Amino acid sequence: MALRIKSHWWNDEASRSLGEIATALAANAWRIALDKAINLHCERFVYRDDEQRMAVIQEYLIYLIQLGDRMAHERLDDAERRDLITQFAAKVTEHVQDNSRDLFGDGDYGGPFIARLNVRSEEYAGFQLTDDGPSYAFLRHLGHEIQALMGQAEENRWVIDQVMDKDGYEAYKTFARAVGNLLPR
Repeated sequence: MALRIKSHWWNDEASRSLGEIATALAANAWRIALDKAINLHCERFVYRDDEQRMAVIQEYLIYLIQLGDRMAHERLDDAERRDLITQFAAKVTEHVQDNSRDLFGDGDYGGPFIARLNVRSEEYAGFQLTDDGPSYAFLRHLGHEIQALMGQAEENRWVIDQVMDKDGYEAYKTFARAVGNLLPR
């Protein structure tokens, strides 16, 4: 079944605030990250528990925030881009907090996510996004982080290949379509 995302506004003529755009991007990013985590399970990679699955979802979310920042750079001035990505990351953090609380009970799940996002932002800073998509290094870093989370157990040994060769690029394509249609031209 195809993943459904919000990639068009109901009324294309109306202008949207950066907050509205950030909210739509965050909802799409959550759906894409969740879909990719589920796909790993469908490809017979094994999660130890829900905490490991949530960590994989968070790695995909961080990757999508990095992609969103680069795509916004092409369409927005620096101040607008910074505002959009800040609001986008905040909305994604709300998704992480709410869903983690539902799964694991009360606690601060957003704070550690933001800390990881800040670390990963520095790591991803040197990687390129071209018209063809994320660079090999970009996808390899995502794959490496997910491999580290999934471990080297026999059933998860090749997860890096799945992420690099298929899932990471598919996540990019789906998210790029949403960003392209939701951001102002």
